Amino acid sequence: MRAIGALFALDLVSIPTINAFRRLATSMDKFSKVASEEFLKLPRISLRSCEMYLSGSHNLAYFLRVTPHPLRSPARAYCLYASKRNFVDCFHEIQDLIEGDRGGGSGGGVAGFSTYEALVNACIGLKSIRGARRVHGYMMRSGYEADLYLANRVLLMHVKCGMVGDARKLFDEMPERNLTSWNITIGGLVDGGEYWEAFGLFLMMWGEVSDASSRTFVTMIRGSAGLGEVFVGRQLHSCVLKMGVHSDMFVSCTLIDMYSKCGFIEDARRVFDGMVEKTVVGWNSIIAGYALHGCGEEALGLYYQMRDLGVKMDYFTFSIIISICARLASVEHAKQAHAGLVRQGFVSDVVANTALVDFYSKWGKIEDAQRVFDGMSVKNVMSWNALIAGYGNHGRGIEAVEMFERMVSKGLVPSHVTFLAVLSACANSNLSDEGWEIFESMSRDHKIKPRAMHYACMIELLGREGLLDEAFSLIEDAPFSPTKNMWAALLTACRIHRNFELGKFAAEKLYKMEPEKLSNYIVLLNVYNSSGRFEEAKSVIQTLKDRRLRLLPACSWIEVGKKPHFFLFGDKSHVQTEEIYKKLDAVMLEIRTEGYVPVGKHLLPDVEEQEEHISSYHSEKLAIAFGLVSTPSFTPLQVVQGHRICGDCHDVIKLIALVTRREIVVRDASRFHHFKDGTCSCRDYW
Repeated sequence: MRAIGALFALDLVSIPTINAFRRLATSMDKFSKVASEEFLKLPRISLRSCEMYLSGSHNLAYFLRVTPHPLRSPARAYCLYASKRNFVDCFHEIQDLIEGDRGGGSGGGVAGFSTYEALVNACIGLKSIRGARRVHGYMMRSGYEADLYLANRVLLMHVKCGMVGDARKLFDEMPERNLTSWNITIGGLVDGGEYWEAFGLFLMMWGEVSDASSRTFVTMIRGSAGLGEVFVGRQLHSCVLKMGVHSDMFVSCTLIDMYSKCGFIEDARRVFDGMVEKTVVGWNSIIAGYALHGCGEEALGLYYQMRDLGVKMDYFTFSIIISICARLASVEHAKQAHAGLVRQGFVSDVVANTALVDFYSKWGKIEDAQRVFDGMSVKNVMSWNALIAGYGNHGRGIEAVEMFERMVSKGLVPSHVTFLAVLSACANSNLSDEGWEIFESMSRDHKIKPRAMHYACMIELLGREGLLDEAFSLIEDAPFSPTKNMWAALLTACRIHRNFELGKFAAEKLYKMEPEKLSNYIVLLNVYNSSGRFEEAKSVIQTLKDRRLRLLPACSWIEVGKKPHFFLFGDKSHVQTEEIYKKLDAVMLEIRTEGYVPVGKHLLPDVEEQEEHISSYHSEKLAIAFGLVSTPSFTPLQVVQGHRICGDCHDVIKLIALVTRREIVVRDASRFHHFKDGTCSCRDYW
């Protein structure tokens, strides 16, 4: 302590002395307050001294509080400090200072270019609307005239804070504008979804400036993708070629994205093939394009080509591939992507690991999903959502509710997707008390208004309990017009509980909303068939014929040895057809000893009504039989089905899982079915 006092007893303290003192004081936390007090006793404090002291200070708030005299430019010193450290901690103190809270009324001319630049940058980083308005308001009141550079930064500040309308007004009032000004404003309009206004401003710019940068074209191509207007995108593509910026990597990647989103994947591929230098962003763009169009095999092929060429992948590459694997039920490809993710050093990436949690939880590997989740150093709301939904998909509602409670206890704010996941889990597992408590807590505790999808979960929960009148009342009492999902949930409940009157009413509502959707007619047809109302069933079939709606043959596929195998009903095109049918016939005989009786009257997704006698050879049964003969007995089977699984197949697969001691996961058009030990995760409600 005496040594510190002796330093400040000097009449003149040099910069090296100040620097040495700072290192000494800040290395000892207990001296930090003493350091500030002694520093402020210096007879002369220059801006350089202040800046050097602040660069090592851990307590700016204390420094602001005890400052006894004006510095030559304190606001600038604080801003310099903040630009080097963390502006979040001192942003408001600096604003108060420049507005005169500590600097004397109107600010006394303290604030200048450096101060405003630092404050504007802080607002951009923080996306603070309040801060942006304070900074801009003070600039206007003080009469400060910003140069073009700072004016553009202020314009960008408004855009980044989501104040696009204010940005447009500010842009119109600018006495001088350059290409950067136009790009910032047009980009803000595109990001805000104001695509047509952005195109209007682009045409105005073209008339005034007659020039555009590659950044301008990137923004406008994104705008055409947002509109879904490929004609506009093609015109911009022509301009790009004429302006000679087509070789720009960002332009090419944006063109790939635009063509993909507009439904022209072949054009996207041509742009990709024409890229001189194919960067990871280009590869990711085309792979994502194929994934968007459901072309998973082509996307995986590009991924392996990318790997073989030695292109360094990023976390987004692995996220896309894992998502594709989830759609294709490709466990082996997902495992390879997981290994690559680890090798490339993205083991801690939250996006890629969340995709892994989602994949493993969907396809019955919930323990693997939990391990990946537990190993994540950083977890966001989407990570929790993926695991909660995974438990719910497989009928483990209690675990899903427990994960939801853990998430809330850790201080994370659940989103509407979180509530959808946990309410679906409660519905799948028939957890009535838990479901209603969570539903009511949405508005009570979390200030989230339940949406139609949340109401649909509660309708399903009531439907599982057979409370159809209460489910119907919930639809009528909803604070918005009932949606198709709500009526579909009621229709499913009517099919399960054979309430054909209410089912007919729900189906008629769905017909008006989705007159071309076949599944609505099929559910009502099964309601009539199971209730013995065959005349009404015939009328539904006649309606299908009148509207020329025909159910296409269902397709099921299973992956074995990293290769997908596809099956239709009664399919005999596979090279192992004889072995597949022999295995299926044998297992059908075996499950009869467990009490299997073929379902009598159902409209089957695979076949027309007159072909029901071949129901033993539905596509999903053939896929499972192939899996049984092609994989070791301990291997779980994952099957994807294009339509909703029929009642007979559902009963059969439960018994196959029982007699073969296999876990079988089937993803149909309605949900995941996890078959194990003779039961299904849906509890026979789908």
